[in-house]
Amino acid sequence: MRAAVLALVAAAACCGAAASAQSVRMVLQSSRLAGFGHGEAATVFPELRVGDALALAREPDNRHDPNAVRVEWRGHKLGYVPRAENVALAWAMDRGETLSARVTRLRRHPNPRMRIEFDVYME
Repeated sequence: MRAAVLALVAAAACCGAAASAQSVRMVLQSSRLAGFGHGEAATVFPELRVGDALALAREPDNRHDPNAVRVEWRGHKLGYVPRAENVALAWAMDRGETLSARVTRLRRHPNPRMRIEFDVYME
């Protein structure tokens, strides 16, 4: 899957000029939020809604993962893109690509990794 996402990112990046006449949003991946307990996700969870915009921020100096991509909502750190799914996104962001994300599913679940799901897009 990682190779497929890298191929999509590369294809979208090289075709940017062709897409400039129209706006195209490509879903790069769907993920579950990692690190729910290491940010403010538990505090803001009741305010989140499906469809809410999320911000993605690179953390290349993260001591646990050099490919870390932080997920934020309205300035609140929710958590991270899972380590197993962040390499292609980090690669694209490090090359200046603008990625966006949206909440796709919210669940009250005993397992924090099952509570917030989101899609990552490239325009």
